[in-house]
Amino acid sequence: MTSIKFFWKQDCPKCPEAKQIFNGLKEKGFKVTDYNLNTADGLAEGTYHSVLSTPTFLVIDDNEREILQWRGDVPTFEELFAVLMSHDVKPQCMC
Repeated sequence: MTSIKFFWKQDCPKCPEAKQIFNGLKEKGFKVTDYNLNTADGLAEGTYHSVLSTPTFLVIDDNEREILQWRGDVPTFEELFAVLMSHDVKPQCMC
């Protein structure tokens, strides 16, 4: 199952806007996980994916490979949603 990973930091000026997009994706039923880079777990996951700037959105396939990325940039929700749909990344069932 394809998933979306969102990396952020508490002192990141763009992260509040990115969190709104994260919440919108979650509400639409996408499998989304957030990682606070100010924590040990978040930093470990960020290091694994070479996250050097925040906010970062990564779309990960079943083999933990990055298939899409936005690093240090905040796409609009519409832009991100359209790109996800064009790459056949679908929300999970909200049953």
